[in-house]
Amino acid sequence: MKSIHSSYDALIIGFGKGGKTLAAYLANQGWTVALVEQSPLMYGGTCINIACIPTKFLIHNGELGKPYPESIQEKDQLTAALRQRNFNMVDQSPNATVITGKASFVSPHQVSVRLIDTDEEIVIEAERIFINTGAKPIIPVIPGIEQSQRVFTSTTLIDQQQLPSELVIIGGGYIALEFATMYAQYGATVTILDRSAHFLPNEDRDMADAVLATLVAKGIRIELGVSVDEIIPGEGQQDTVLFRSQEGNQQSIQTSAILVATGRHPYTEGLNVAAAGVELDVKGYIRVNERLQTNVPHIWAIGDVNGGPQFTYISLDDYRIIRSQLFNSKPYTLLDRNLVAFSLFTSPPFSHVGLREEEALAKGYRINVATLPAASITRAQLLKEPAGLLKCIVDADTDQILGCTLFCADSHELINLVQLAMRARFDYTVLRDTIYTHPTMSEGLNDLFARVS
Repeated sequence: MKSIHSSYDALIIGFGKGGKTLAAYLANQGWTVALVEQSPLMYGGTCINIACIPTKFLIHNGELGKPYPESIQEKDQLTAALRQRNFNMVDQSPNATVITGKASFVSPHQVSVRLIDTDEEIVIEAERIFINTGAKPIIPVIPGIEQSQRVFTSTTLIDQQQLPSELVIIGGGYIALEFATMYAQYGATVTILDRSAHFLPNEDRDMADAVLATLVAKGIRIELGVSVDEIIPGEGQQDTVLFRSQEGNQQSIQTSAILVATGRHPYTEGLNVAAAGVELDVKGYIRVNERLQTNVPHIWAIGDVNGGPQFTYISLDDYRIIRSQLFNSKPYTLLDRNLVAFSLFTSPPFSHVGLREEEALAKGYRINVATLPAASITRAQLLKEPAGLLKCIVDADTDQILGCTLFCADSHELINLVQLAMRARFDYTVLRDTIYTHPTMSEGLNDLFARVS
């Protein structure tokens, strides 16, 4: 490790996407930069180590039919290589130093760091400080959950070397559905216990129903509107999960693994932001303005910890916001951010950008709506992935695309094309009439938007 100084131009706490990119950029501008990360297993941040990259890799290997233990080993090799590459990206800069230890504010400009290798405590002073500590899984209060040896989070489950024969997932959000898809592909018997009475409650019913039908067809059991009463640790290889249906009837299910996927909350544990005078909101997120500044002007918050959408590409965009205000005369701010797309990596993936049908109607738009079964796209048939549904929402008065939801093969790629068209304010006819290569999934946009009337 490089020598640690007492004073830096910039201190970044946390090795997430926005933080590491900012560290490398500032160092290349000649700033002295310290990046503090509490764990050597998290160099590079959540995405490459315990979230986006390893989970999508495992989903892809499952689709290819590879064995689970082999896939876990390959996943570990991939994340280790990416972790080292990300460490080098920052630490090999002549102006940047990676410090491994636990950070805690002692004043607005000073942070103490307990070094992981020596347990020594040092104090670092910086002119500007950027908090990039991310979020962590919420563990619900359920009787027996702390006594069970078979309860996992999304982080710990993908570290298991052996496939659980049965998996119960508590929660019905995006993480729950991705893990359900993944483990069902590897051969586990999967049950989702979702407290919501409606599957994917924020989506239009036709799209949510299409996803539900596809997951059920894969053998995934989905119980809606249920509450989990208790987890009873078993003597052998299984625990018992007691849950109550919407009607109030108690049922039980035995399982060899339980995934808790009930959401995430900001990670500020031990950071002592109060010593810096930094304010939190009612949910514990660091409160920021449109420039991602906290109430203390020389301290910013980047990524999941500031309460924005919890995607790695949002953390990267947070970096752009901070970079622009430090170096540009016309800063880019949160007020300029719009049309953020997302993808849920079920199989096939589910992707969305803009307004849903119900949202557009609630806002008073006159709309034209078109849908297209994925099976009608030649490429989907060629890939043997005919499941799914495509949907677009168009402003009837302006022909502008208001929103699009794609549940089909390669939707995670297609949605970026639709997002680009929306940002450029193209009429829907541009996507309808573009000449796409053949045979591709993007050709489906010809047919989808041709159905707008």
